[in-house]
Amino acid sequence: MKIQTLLLMAIISMTTVSCVSKKKIAEIQARYQSDLDIANKQLGQCGEDLNDYMDRLAAAKAENDRLSNSSDFRSEQVQDLKDQLADCKQFRDKQVEQVGDLTVLSQSANENIKETLDQLEQRDKYIHLLQAAKNKTDSMNLALAINLKSVLTQGVADDDVEIKVDKTVVFINISDKMLFFSGSSNITPRAKDILGKIAKIIKSRPGLEVMVEGYTDNVPMRNSCIVDNWDLSVKRSTSVVRTLQNDYSIDPNRLIAAGRGEYNALADNSTEAGKAANRRTRIIILPKLDEFYDLLDPTKVPN
Repeated sequence: MKIQTLLLMAIISMTTVSCVSKKKIAEIQARYQSDLDIANKQLGQCGEDLNDYMDRLAAAKAENDRLSNSSDFRSEQVQDLKDQLADCKQFRDKQVEQVGDLTVLSQSANENIKETLDQLEQRDKYIHLLQAAKNKTDSMNLALAINLKSVLTQGVADDDVEIKVDKTVVFINISDKMLFFSGSSNITPRAKDILGKIAKIIKSRPGLEVMVEGYTDNVPMRNSCIVDNWDLSVKRSTSVVRTLQNDYSIDPNRLIAAGRGEYNALADNSTEAGKAANRRTRIIILPKLDEFYDLLDPTKVPN
C-alpha cells in the first residue's frame, strides 16, 4: 500500500509539473520499481513460511490422532478390569452375607462356619492372585498389541492385517493373499517381510508361546498336493511355523501349528467378501501353557 501511494503521488506530480523531463520520470519509476521488487520477494518468503507451517500442523494432527487411538484402547482394558473386580467383590459379599444370617448354630455348625470362612479367605487370596496375574498379563498384552500395530500396519491395507487383544492373548489375523499363493501353502516373498517383523517381536518375549492357525473358506479344495480344506489349513500353518523356525531362528519348542479348515468362520461364506475374510492365518501369542495352569492351582496360592 505504501509503494502504491508513492507511485500515485509520483504520477500526479509528473502530470502537474510540465517542466519535469522524461529522464527524471524514468529515474523515479526505476526507484519505485526497486521497492516493488523487494516487496514481492518478501511476499514470496511469507508464502513459503505459510506452507511450512501447514505441513507441521498436519504432522501434529496425525500424531494427536495416533495417541488418541492408543488412549481409547487402554480405556477399554481398564474398564474390563474394573468390571471383573466388581464381580469378585459381589461374589465375596454374598458369601459373607449368607454366613451372617445364621444366628443359632451348634458347636459343630460353628466349626463348619470357621472352616468355610477359612476357605473363603483362601479363595479371596486366590482371586487376588489371579487378578494380579491378569493385570500384569493385560498390561503386557496391551503393550505388545500397540507395538505390533505400529510395526505391521505400515504400508499394509486394513483388511490384510488385524491385531486384537482377546482375554489373555494377542492375536494377528493375516489374509491369505498376504501370505500364500492362491490354493497353495507356499509362502510368498511379501509374506516373509511380515513374518520377519513378527519374529523380531516374538524373540524379544521369550516367556510367550506362538500358535499358528490356518483357516479357509467353504469352497472345496483338492489337487495332487491337497486333500481338502482341512489339509490346506494345516499345511499353511505348518509353512508359517517352519518359516519362523528356519528363517528367523524361533525356538520350535515355543511354536504350535494347527488347522481349522472352513470352520470357526468369521463371516458368511455366501458372499465373496465373506469368503475373503475367512481365508486367513491367525498367529496367537499367548502365555506358556504350564505357567498358565500354575495360576489355576489353589495349592500354589501364597500364604
